[in-house]
Amino acid sequence: MPRPTAHHAWNFDIDRYLNPIVPSPPWRVIPYPVAHFLGYRRTKPTNTGNVMPAFWAFIGIFCAIIIVQVVSMHIPAFESHHAPAIVGSFGATAVLEFYAIESPLAQPRNTFLGQLLASVIGVGVAKLFLLGGVARFAGVQYVGGALACAATTALMALTKTVHPPAGATALLAVVDDRLLGLGWFLVPVMMLGCALMVAVALVVNNIERRYPVYWWTPDALRPKEPILRRAKEEDPESAPASATTTNEGAAPPPPEDTDHDTAAEGPEVAHCKHDLNEVVIRPGHVLVPHDMFLTQEEAQLLETLSRRL
Repeated sequence: MPRPTAHHAWNFDIDRYLNPIVPSPPWRVIPYPVAHFLGYRRTKPTNTGNVMPAFWAFIGIFCAIIIVQVVSMHIPAFESHHAPAIVGSFGATAVLEFYAIESPLAQPRNTFLGQLLASVIGVGVAKLFLLGGVARFAGVQYVGGALACAATTALMALTKTVHPPAGATALLAVVDDRLLGLGWFLVPVMMLGCALMVAVALVVNNIERRYPVYWWTPDALRPKEPILRRAKEEDPESAPASATTTNEGAAPPPPEDTDHDTAAEGPEVAHCKHDLNEVVIRPGHVLVPHDMFLTQEEAQLLETLSRRL
């Protein structure tokens, strides 16, 4: 088995620098009926099948896309800039916002910041390529589109704001002549569309489901100890006995609740690495093999499962 090179282990966690300055959600001071439609729950939501989510996804997507188009058509600035009633990438956003609502890719942070980065980078790349003249731009327009999409994806990955529809936004900002003509006005167009779509999602998705799972991060904000830590060999949490106990269902009691940036209160999830070739999930703890690398989405999925126990 080839030895991994040094760059394989490079990791940049932007939340390490941002989470200490991000305030905890004020669920305790917001009336519960209001907090309910912001995704907060006093109790854990019940499991559902796929029929009810499909029904509400149909209702939500239908309403959201109509609202975005109607509002856009009645804004004079949109008409004067010849802005489209809706940008095509919002179709993919709608699928995430109303069906895959528990995915990290569908949370408000990813939706807003992902589309913001995409529109800024897309317009910036288009402006840069247009410096060579319109005639020359036509011959390299496809290169600009590829560059915008690639740069957006890389930056979203580093900032934990991955939102797949944003890749389409960055591409369209360069290769779609109508969006190309908007220039920097594309940024407010995208932000308004995101705001309207998330607003509809907060109403529709919280009737019988829960959205968002979190507003900023699934981790506890300002935790007393780091969420992601490497367990020592003598750490009892990494011992096989601990994993066996967990698998048998004898989970330890969860720690005291803290103010999380999550839609429902739950135990803080601590990641511990051990030498067993298995992943162990229990309330407030996720045990993974010592040499196992987790992507952002995989770690967030494990944390979500841990909080449901």
